[in-house]
Formats: sequence, structure tokens, C-alpha cells
Amino acid sequence: MLLMFAVIFQQPATFFTKQGMTMKRNVGSSFKIPPATLQSAITISIILLMPFYDALLIPFTRLITRDKKGISVTQRMGIGMVLSIIAMVIAALVETKRLEISSKMEVLDPKLETEVPLSIFWLLPQYILLGISDIFTVVGMQEFFYSEVPVRMRTMGIALYTSVFGVGSFLSALLISLVEYFTSSRGKGRSWFSDDMREARFDKYYWLLALLSVLSLVFYVIFCKCFVSRSSDLDNEN
Repeated sequence: MLLMFAVIFQQPATFFTKQGMTMKRNVGSSFKIPPATLQSAITISIILLMPFYDALLIPFTRLITRDKKGISVTQRMGIGMVLSIIAMVIAALVETKRLEISSKMEVLDPKLETEVPLSIFWLLPQYILLGISDIFTVVGMQEFFYSEVPVRMRTMGIALYTSVFGVGSFLSALLISLVEYFTSSRGKGRSWFSDDMREARFDKYYWLLALLSVLSLVFYVIFCKCFVSRSSDLDNEN
């Protein structure tokens, strides 16, 4: 159920960067930000917010839940999934705005090929939200796979954790191929991933990812209701 989370994490290095290439990137009068630079916002948000996660959030949730862990591992992963969905919704809205501005410019001058007068910093919220979701879901995944497998299989547990992102990369490529096939209608229609960013519909693709992630989250919650953790099972045996 975390595969869609892994698919979403493929977007900053691909379509988010392609969006940024068409947006206003000026800082000052002469310097332009390279679009891929915004990917560092994910890492920076993790570095800055991780201490708050351990020092503030977990102690606060302990007071509410009366649990020594604050929130369970499955709850942490669920929160991260929700944040990744919100990031996709914001990405879709920003892309819709970019397309609206681009279409207005095209009406004024159809042959004009220039950057859209929309600051690249409008993409920052989706990057930051993905960084925050990483704190919850990825840390939760590491703890889950490490604690739920038998002691002698913990190395295998770490391998299972990393395989989520590996399989997610393949799933992302498959999803793009399917969307490309159905939206282009075998060459009769306009693909969502057109090279011309005035015709591309990344916003629809982001909405699709958000929808699939919601479905994944629903099944995740259902499975969590049926799941009995290894630690709980050992406590019952004792």
C-alpha cells in the first residue's frame, strides 16, 4: 500500500523539475535558479524539522494518546501518506494556474515561446510537504520493517523497506506508459506528457496520482485494522 507513496516521490526529479523550467526563476537582475535546485528543499525540510519531530511532536502526542511511542508506526506512515496526497493536490492546483497563464499568453501571441510569469517558488510548498511526509512515512517504514520481522531476518526487513522505492520506480514508469498510451489515443490525441508544456496536462496526472493514493490509503487503513503487531502478539503471549 506504500507503493503509491513511492510513485509520488519520483515526481520532484522529473515532472516538478520540468514545470520549473517554464516558470520565472529570476533572483535579482541576472541570476536564475536552476529548476532542479528546489529538490534540495526536501532534504532541508527533513534536516530542519526532524528535531521538532522528536523533541516536540512525539512528547506532545504522548500526552494525548498515553502511549510511550506517542503514535504508532502505522499511524506515522498513514500521516505521511496523507501529506503526500495534499502535496499532489497542491501540485495540481499550481500546474493548473501555470497553464491558465500560459494559455492567456498564447492568445496574445501564439508564436511566443517564453517562460510563464509565475515564480518557481510556487512549487516550494509541494516540495516541503513531501519532505515532511518523508519524516513520517520513511522513518515509520524503517521502524516497521525492522521491528516486525524476526530478529534473524532484520537485514531482510531493511531490504524490504528499500524495495518499496525500487518497485515504486518501476510502477511509476508503467503508469506513465499507460497514461501516455490512453491519452494520446495512438497518436490521435494530445498526450498529457507532451513536450510542449503549453499542451501538457501534468495537472491531470497529479490528480490521478492523488486519487490512486487516496484509494491506497483507504486499503491501508482497512489492513491496519486487521493487523496485529509482533510486539503486541509477544505481549499477549507473556
